[in-house]
Amino acid sequence: MLASSINSLLALAGHSLLFQAGAIIVGTFILEDAATVAAAMQVGAGALPMWLALTSLYAGIVLGDLGLYGLGRLSAQVPWIARQLPPRRQETIRAWIGGRIFKVVLVSRFLPGLRLPTYTTCGFVRADLKRFTTAAIVATACWTSLLFTVSLKVGQFLMDHLGAWRWAGAAGFVVFVIIAGRAAAAGVQAARR
Repeated sequence: MLASSINSLLALAGHSLLFQAGAIIVGTFILEDAATVAAAMQVGAGALPMWLALTSLYAGIVLGDLGLYGLGRLSAQVPWIARQLPPRRQETIRAWIGGRIFKVVLVSRFLPGLRLPTYTTCGFVRADLKRFTTAAIVATACWTSLLFTVSLKVGQFLMDHLGAWRWAGAAGFVVFVIIAGRAAAAGVQAARR
């Protein structure tokens, strides 16, 4: 599946640190969680240095987050899109987000499905870019480090017990992470009602 595709990119990169880093960064643009699991499994197998895996994951994910912010910022320049949210309402949203940017970004990082609308909205209403970037870096470091550590442990278990089938187990783990995240997000939304 996707984790094995990212693993194939890493295998093609060989022992070139630059190509390995590039493969991980590209993988984060495809699916962050799969890239994290694949990188952790490569570290566990001794094929990739941990510092390179984590640095590349952080860089790719933060670049993606900044891309979403930029997408929102660009969409505000399109007249028919900008008219959908009057300037007064934009100011209200900007003020609300401004005082809560760390909380907003952190919650969005941990709940699947919230990053796209939240980060593009931050860009659309021109939330402070420095504060957004700092919040994205902190949230990424927390979430990615947690998922990487769990993936490293699960990956070691899969390698010890599944051998050649470990990538099927990794794919199952990625699916589990995605489904669990969606279930958590749905539970939070149900609790709000």
